Amino acid sequence: MTISISTPGPGPGPGSSGYLDMYPERKVSVIKNPYILGLTAVASIGGLLFGYDTGVISGALLYIKDDFQEVKQSNFLQETIVSMAVAGAILGAAAGGWINDAYGRKRATLTADVIFTVGALVMAAAPDPYILIIGRLLVGVGVGVASVTAPVYIAELSPSEIRGSLVSTNVLMITGGQFLSYLINLAFTQVPGTWRWMLGVSGVPAVVQFCLMLFLPESPRWLFMKNREKEAIDVLANIYDAARLEDEVASLSVQSEEEDRHKRNDIRFWDVFKSKEIRLAFLAGAGLQAFQQFTGINTVMYYSPTIVQMAGFRSNELALLLSLIVAGLNAAGTILGIYLIDHTGRRKLSLYSLGGVIVSLIILSISFFKQSSENGLYGWLAVLGLALYIAFFSPGMGTVPWTVNSEVYPEEYRGLCGGMSATVNWVSNLIVAESFLSVAAVAGTGPTFLIIAGIAVLAFLFVAVYVPETKGLTFDEVEMLWKERAWGKNPQTQSLLES
Repeated sequence: MTISISTPGPGPGPGSSGYLDMYPERKVSVIKNPYILGLTAVASIGGLLFGYDTGVISGALLYIKDDFQEVKQSNFLQETIVSMAVAGAILGAAAGGWINDAYGRKRATLTADVIFTVGALVMAAAPDPYILIIGRLLVGVGVGVASVTAPVYIAELSPSEIRGSLVSTNVLMITGGQFLSYLINLAFTQVPGTWRWMLGVSGVPAVVQFCLMLFLPESPRWLFMKNREKEAIDVLANIYDAARLEDEVASLSVQSEEEDRHKRNDIRFWDVFKSKEIRLAFLAGAGLQAFQQFTGINTVMYYSPTIVQMAGFRSNELALLLSLIVAGLNAAGTILGIYLIDHTGRRKLSLYSLGGVIVSLIILSISFFKQSSENGLYGWLAVLGLALYIAFFSPGMGTVPWTVNSEVYPEEYRGLCGGMSATVNWVSNLIVAESFLSVAAVAGTGPTFLIIAGIAVLAFLFVAVYVPETKGLTFDEVEMLWKERAWGKNPQTQSLLES
């Protein structure tokens, strides 16, 4: 396809709300564009790997302890088996940003699939817990690279008007992976080699994604950044109609020229945070990732069986069933978030989500304070608090941090900054996992949930002050927004902050 590349005029950029108001016929619909839907579905398998790996170990560990007596007798080995995947994810996320920017989103995804598959095979064949730990580390590295790559790849392929919904699909696959892991756990409980099947089968989605990704294109924005314009235009031609395609290509050409100027000025990796606007963007993105973990999602999920026992139900089978129901609620909430994120907006959705999380954590705290009471009402109050927490967390704080981090950084540093931000998420995850039980043992479970509620209040204030609304903005407009925040409004342009 031949496209004439011209300098865009002073009007609104392609994909912006003003542009789509002027040319509503150029708006892209997911339903009418199976190409973009297919790309998103394949890229989101990385989210499935993420969710499955974090969920499957809870059931597998029960049977690992039966096979290895040293694991059964050592809390340290149990904690290491669980947390080694998180440690690997920290390494993978840190390296994933560099791999994305240097070699592209497609190669980063293929790399993650290979590492994950090798890790799954090592776990399934592990003759002792120490080889199993090595497998968990490899799987974690694969998950870490995927956690950086999938949101960026989807965001860069997505039209701005549906970018939030498509990136949130990756989060849906994370929660769907957790739900699938509980189903797999239940399915293999009576099969010989139980935990080996549970852990080994996780390599299947990675192999499927690897095979499909071989036939999918590279991110057009990364191709433009590497001066491979013809390949980028071929990809974009499958997403946009001819009129909008010309505008999108013209806009990308201008951005590419700007990035070339940066390269000529010798801006290097270590110079990134000398830019005030990038520091502000990273503060918002990494802050959201940290607060996603510190507002307690993993602790609430961990305590769900205990909460059911407080309500008077003592069966272990019921506890497993509850884990499945909680994961189902989490997935359902994420589906709601996919709709709301491009209609309500990222910032408002986060604030509503955190408001509900604060109330839910207070309810949970009260129910644990009253745990010794003979009144069974407090047990049911705990179940209500759990359900409300999942209902409020998953549509907002479950989806928004990953979406915001896929869109707030400049093109040339999106992989690097996204990788560092994902690393913040995984480090926060590790801190919470390693400290929650110790804090609960010292302070009590009720006070601990109250502390988490206090952190959620801080998160609410953080979002209100530091996180701008990016709904409906093009990548170029988001970059302009941060420049306004850093250096003030250009008097010759309308302020994006005001609009």
